[in-house]
Amino acid sequence: MLYTNPILSGFYPDPSVCFAKGKYYMVCSTFQYFPGVPIFESDDLVNWKQIGHCLTRKNQVTLDKINSSGGVFAPTIRFNDNIFYMTTTNDTTRQNFYVWTSDIYGEWSDPIYIDQGGIDPSLYFEDGRSYFMSNGEDDMGVPGIVQCEINIQTGEKLSPSKTIWQGTGGRFLESPHLYKIGDGYYLMAAEGGTEYGHMITYARGNDIFGPFEAYSGNPVLTNRNLGGFTIQGVGHGDLIQAPDGSYYILHLGFRQTGMWSTYHHLGREVFISPVTFDENGWFTAGENGTTREKIELPHVTVPQQKKSSYTFENTDWNIDWCYLRHPDFGSYHLAEKEATLYGTSITLQEADSPTFIGLRQKEFDMELECTVSIDNGEAGITLYMDESHHYDVAIRKNEEGYEVIERLCVGTIKSVENRIPLKAAGDAATAVLKIRSDSQVYRFSFAGEKKDEELGYALSRYLSSEVAGGFTGVVIGLYAVCNNKNKAHFSDFSVAYKMPDTK
Repeated sequence: MLYTNPILSGFYPDPSVCFAKGKYYMVCSTFQYFPGVPIFESDDLVNWKQIGHCLTRKNQVTLDKINSSGGVFAPTIRFNDNIFYMTTTNDTTRQNFYVWTSDIYGEWSDPIYIDQGGIDPSLYFEDGRSYFMSNGEDDMGVPGIVQCEINIQTGEKLSPSKTIWQGTGGRFLESPHLYKIGDGYYLMAAEGGTEYGHMITYARGNDIFGPFEAYSGNPVLTNRNLGGFTIQGVGHGDLIQAPDGSYYILHLGFRQTGMWSTYHHLGREVFISPVTFDENGWFTAGENGTTREKIELPHVTVPQQKKSSYTFENTDWNIDWCYLRHPDFGSYHLAEKEATLYGTSITLQEADSPTFIGLRQKEFDMELECTVSIDNGEAGITLYMDESHHYDVAIRKNEEGYEVIERLCVGTIKSVENRIPLKAAGDAATAVLKIRSDSQVYRFSFAGEKKDEELGYALSRYLSSEVAGGFTGVVIGLYAVCNNKNKAHFSDFSVAYKMPDTK
């Protein structure tokens, strides 16, 4: 059956997947956002439903005032002896740790730390023993993919950290995962950096600690040479076997805004590529080693379903939405059909936790509307890449009364591009804020007492990773700011996407 990539759209980078109890489970990076590490469930590897997060308590992860694109890097999920494990890095504190649970729908444990550096950690289990790997330097200072045996109960190292593979020569060797297939051990990794040169490589050996022989056809999967092709940055994947014996790689990639428009702002998303083994035990992936938008998955036979409309009613505040760093939950009253946010003096321009709750932008073509009412300060909708790169449409109180503003923040340039007076109703002002977008442009408008009034537009490229840097993507945020705690009311929220053709 023919399917359309990505299989999970929007800012969900660094996917890792495991199979347990008849279902697939996947986790992704969250960086400075909280709760950390979303968990998805699937029956078929194509249709995914988020069921929770791994890091839901402040004591599980340090996020206070961390740098954007710091925090939680590249998780791995594994299932062993009826226990789920998720291991990850807090890149800001330079700590590798894991948490565990016996109930995938419940709470996860407090963190267990491992005395091994590097990032992108992974776990491997065999014959009652547990192994931990990351990319970094071993105990002798040798760089590469580093591995040690650990006590899974305590995180204590039971063997020295040893470099077991140094890749194929590409820069930024990362994302190591180890698999036992047949009689051999397969070590898969990513190289080239998580940009346009990204690629997946692998090697094979007869022992857990190597030596490993690189596949002669590396990279096994990359789109680095596909000029004029929308899907780019393919890499950082995890290999998974289905119950029927077929194999797939779930991996990240991104969609640039056009064939020849080399910008991406939706973030790194989740793609799938089928894997085929030859008679000698080596495998190939994708279509001639590349990831395509339309793909045949011969062992998957279910229709692909993608949600095209998001509202307060059909999303879950605790699952679909996210905060910046560690929020003050007293600033939020979240109901089924409406949200009330209480602003503080912390603004979107700070590496802190403003009153903000966000939903990832899923597709380029978008129609967003939300009714916003405030009594003081400022509140509205932000298209948020980081504290230095965001576009805001909001209601603001000034000395004369209220106004609707369009603000563009690009690096050191912070500019209110337009402001239109808004008539108050008693001690509050209300407007329907609107954002329309395609791959190239965001357009801002609002409806007050009169017909729709245009505020202006902004190019999407200035919220892209190519301009802003970092590893995240655009998040649609509801926010409020006020020195004396204003009350901002949000209702009738809806985001409708024009979906890519899935036929």
